[in-house]
Amino acid sequence: MLLERVPELELAISATTRERRPGEENGREYYFWSDEDFDQKLGEDAFLEHVRLPWGEHRRSGTLWSEIERITGDGRPVLLELETGGALAVRERIPGSVTIFITAPDRDALEQRLRARGTESEGEIEERIAQALEQSKLADEFAYTVVNDDLVRAIDELEGIVRREIVAAGTMTGP
Repeated sequence: MLLERVPELELAISATTRERRPGEENGREYYFWSDEDFDQKLGEDAFLEHVRLPWGEHRRSGTLWSEIERITGDGRPVLLELETGGALAVRERIPGSVTIFITAPDRDALEQRLRARGTESEGEIEERIAQALEQSKLADEFAYTVVNDDLVRAIDELEGIVRREIVAAGTMTGP
């Protein structure tokens, strides 16, 4: 929804070692790689950030420098959708980057959303909830926090933050 509202943004496509879910396409949602390909790119220092996902089969995901270069080379601001550790790594590696912590209003809402997705096993749901509760302790490390208690309100708030930051960075003029 944010990309629809702020079309100047472009989402960087992450690389991941997890299996594709139904309907996903390589190069659209993610670059789906083998462990060997991911290791090779790690050895080449091709990642801005990468994390080992703490749930499921402990797959890995990361943002490629080439994605950042592709988007910024077109003069567009980059949007990254990251786990907490990845976001904090980006904050350290790219001065001036803006971090926004988006959270569910409470544990029950998070659990309900995970179950409604239908993409995780019972064990993965519990692992994700535990991880989210642990990550929430780091919310103060982020420049902004948006509580996704009402989707329209949360998107309005997120859009306002992003537009102000883009204007402040000088990569876009006006609202």
